Amino acid sequence: MPAPYSLDLRQKVIAAVERGMTIAEAARVFDVSRNTIYQWRKRQSATGDLKAGSGYQHGWGHKIKDLEQFRDFVLANGEKTQAEMAQAWPLKLSNSTVSRALKKIGFTRKKNLRLRRKG
Repeated sequence: MPAPYSLDLRQKVIAAVERGMTIAEAARVFDVSRNTIYQWRKRQSATGDLKAGSGYQHGWGHKIKDLEQFRDFVLANGEKTQAEMAQAWPLKLSNSTVSRALKKIGFTRKKNLRLRRKG
């Protein structure tokens, strides 16, 4: 999701529209879409403020909350594959969730278990 426009820009645009500039003109001058200006006016009339909405989730919804507990789990179950670790963890996890958590705690997994012949 892109970053919201600054509060300062929002206030300038709405002030220009309230002084008599048309919304189409303000959109061209300030380089924002007309729909955005309409939404800002609607937000201002509904809440009395022009601040951007907040309280949205940022990033992943982490299923493994305690990384120290996961580190202990990995040390105890290091011989298992990621799929087996996902099955053994108390909550339902996917392989990619286990992979991300392993990367976070600094563990790497060997991808190729075949032995190579020298010579």
